[in-house]
Amino acid sequence: MAADKPHMNLAVIGHIDHGKSTLVGRLMFETGAVPAHMIEKYKAEAREKGKESFAFAWVMDSLKEERERGITIDIAHKRFDTDKYYFTIVDCPGHRDFVKNMITGASQADAAILVVAAPDGVMAQTKEHVFLSRTLGINQLIIAVNKMDAANYSEERYEQVKKDVSQLLGMVGFKASDIPFIPTSAFEGDNIKEASKNTPWYNGPSILESLDDLKEPEKPDKLPLRIPVQDAYTISGIGTVPVGRVETGIMKKGETVIFNPSGVSGEVKSIEMHHEEAPQAGPGDNIGWNVRGVGKNDVRRGDVCGPAANPPSVADEFTAQIVVLQHPSAITAGYTPVFHCHTAQTACTLIALNKKLDPKSGQVKEENPTFIKAGDAAIITVKPSRPMVIEPVKEIPQLGRFAIRDMGMTIAAGMCMSVSQRK
Repeated sequence: MAADKPHMNLAVIGHIDHGKSTLVGRLMFETGAVPAHMIEKYKAEAREKGKESFAFAWVMDSLKEERERGITIDIAHKRFDTDKYYFTIVDCPGHRDFVKNMITGASQADAAILVVAAPDGVMAQTKEHVFLSRTLGINQLIIAVNKMDAANYSEERYEQVKKDVSQLLGMVGFKASDIPFIPTSAFEGDNIKEASKNTPWYNGPSILESLDDLKEPEKPDKLPLRIPVQDAYTISGIGTVPVGRVETGIMKKGETVIFNPSGVSGEVKSIEMHHEEAPQAGPGDNIGWNVRGVGKNDVRRGDVCGPAANPPSVADEFTAQIVVLQHPSAITAGYTPVFHCHTAQTACTLIALNKKLDPKSGQVKEENPTFIKAGDAAIITVKPSRPMVIEPVKEIPQLGRFAIRDMGMTIAAGMCMSVSQRK
C-alpha cells in the first residue's frame, strides 16, 4: 500500500530535450505504474507518426494535440512506488513552470533527478536548474547522464559530463562526491532498474536503487503551526470553514489560533480531513477547520493560520534573496510587481537593491547596484503594498519562498532572509 510507505516529491529537471519525459515514462513503466500494454499502444501510435523515440515520453502526455506536435506541455503529477518510498513526480516541462510550482506550489520537491544528455553535456538550462534547485531548497540530487546510447556508451564521454556537472554543482555548494552520476538511456532502459550490460565500466546504483538510497525528508511537525488559507466556505450548521494545507506544525482541536494579517483569533472547534472529523492535523494534510467566533468576512485566501501564542509574521518590510529569471529590461528600486508567496498574491515594491550576487557562487559582486537584469541574483529590501505573511526561510522554509510575477510571466524566484514585523 502506498500509504504505508514514506512519500517523496521528486522533481525531474534539466535542459529541454535531454530526455526528462522519456525518463519519467520509463520509471513509470519499470515500477509497474503504467502497464506494458499501454506502452505498446503508445509505441504503435508513435511508429505511425514516425516519432518512435517519444513512446515513453507519451506516457506523460495525455492530450492528443500534444502528441501531434511531439512536445510535452502539461504538468503531470504521476505516482510510482519503489521498494522503500512512494513518489509523486513533479514533471515540469518548462523551467518557468518548475520554478513557479516549486515556490508557490503544493509541489515542494524533496529530491530531484537532473537529466543531462551525454552528447550535449551541460547546457544553459542545466546551469539554471542546478542553481534554482539550491535556491528552492532541494538538497538531494541524482544525476542521470542520459542518452548514453547516442554517445555509444562511451565511458570517456560519461566521465567528461560528470566532471563538468560536478564543477557546476560545486559552484552552488552541492557536494558532487555525495551525488550519484548514473549513465542511462531512458529510451533503451539502461541502468534505470538494474545494471546494464552496455556500461560494464559502471558499477554504481541504478536510478531506482539510488531513489531508494534517498534520505526521508524530516516532517516539519516540530515547527510552529502554519496553514495558508486557500479559501473560506460557509457551511450551514457549522459556519465559516477555511480550507488549506498544513505546511508546518500540528493543529489540535481546542487550541487557540490566529489568522494573520487579519488578526482574528478563536478556538478550533473542529478539523475535517477527507470528509471526516479529525482530532488533529499535521504537515501535508489538506483540511477544513472551523474556529469559534471567526466569520466569513474575517478570513480570506492568503491569510495564514497559526497559534495565537506564536502568530505568523506580518511583514512591514523584508529582505530577500532573488534570482531574476527573465525581464524585458532592467529592474530598479521602485519596481512593484506581484509576489506569490504560499497562497497570497501581493503587490510589493522593491525599495532597495542591496547587493548583486554572482549567481554561480553566491558571492557579492556589487554593493547597492543601480539595476539588476535577467540572470542576476540579488539581495533586495521589499515593502508589501498591504500587510502580508512571510517568514524567514531559515525559520519556516515553507513560508519563506516566493515567485515574482509581472506581465504574465515569472520574473524572479526568491526566498525571504529576514522580516521586520508590522507593529
